[in-house]
Amino acid sequence: MRLLVDSAFVIDYLQGLPDARRRWEAVFAEGDEPIVNEIVVCEVRAGLHPHEEVHLASFLGPVELVQPGLEAAMTAGRWRAEAHARGYHLGLADALIAAAAQATDAVVLTRNVRDFALTPVRVETY
Repeated sequence: MRLLVDSAFVIDYLQGLPDARRRWEAVFAEGDEPIVNEIVVCEVRAGLHPHEEVHLASFLGPVELVQPGLEAAMTAGRWRAEAHARGYHLGLADALIAAAAQATDAVVLTRNVRDFALTPVRVETY
């Protein structure tokens, strides 16, 4: 299964949360395919101290970076507009992450279920 690891997951893993660490080990034991997009990388890096960047780089080593393109961006924009019309706020980053997951037939691995519930993507928590 393709898993687009969300920023919340990466942060939890880097902070050493046991559930995230166990799930990351299971990704490889079960033969899952971890992916990220540039939004996840940017969000996580923005919250790190300079000396912690090496840990993010190490985490990203076995992870494929995907950039699904224009159609995914259009999809993310539609989802944001639809959420707004219903009185909800779907953030730009979450919309783009969800659209990347949909475009690459991936499940979003996150603990941030609430925001991704505003999109039709599949979500797995840990």
